[in-house]
Amino acid sequence: MIDKSEKIPTSVNGKNYRPNVAAIVLSAKYPQKCELFIASRTDVENAWQFPQGGIDEGESAKEALFRELKEEIGTDDIKIIAEYPEWVSYDFPPAIAEKMKPYDGQIQKYYLVKLNVGAKIDIYTHHTPEFSEYKFVPTKNIYDYITFFKRTVYKQVLKYFKNEGYI
Repeated sequence: MIDKSEKIPTSVNGKNYRPNVAAIVLSAKYPQKCELFIASRTDVENAWQFPQGGIDEGESAKEALFRELKEEIGTDDIKIIAEYPEWVSYDFPPAIAEKMKPYDGQIQKYYLVKLNVGAKIDIYTHHTPEFSEYKFVPTKNIYDYITFFKRTVYKQVLKYFKNEGYI
């Protein structure tokens, strides 16, 4: 069920954050095999990340999750496994902050999702793809790829999902 009444935060400690959703996408082989989807951005060299995107005005976080997955990886054929209980934020590094004004960073709602069997990923569905390539990697190898300024948030969220017994 989609909750339209949820409060989506936009600032923390006086900083202006862009409301955003992020998906930790497990392969359809989960739980037998725990592999996470990561993709390389087209606009930032060697920046691998989970799918994520802004929450539009009047849209709930879950609605944004499904829309962003469809736009970025070509499918919303997923099952939500769990939701991180809080909003988490990070600041943009200076080179990105300049392009993202008036935002200082992003505040995100994280979801752990599983691709349904038969779901087809297509990162080229958009006229301007956000990703140039993707792969599924074991959880223990995720930090070999993830861009530096997202690592703290990723560690926090992945630790929670691990402690809860999901990954």
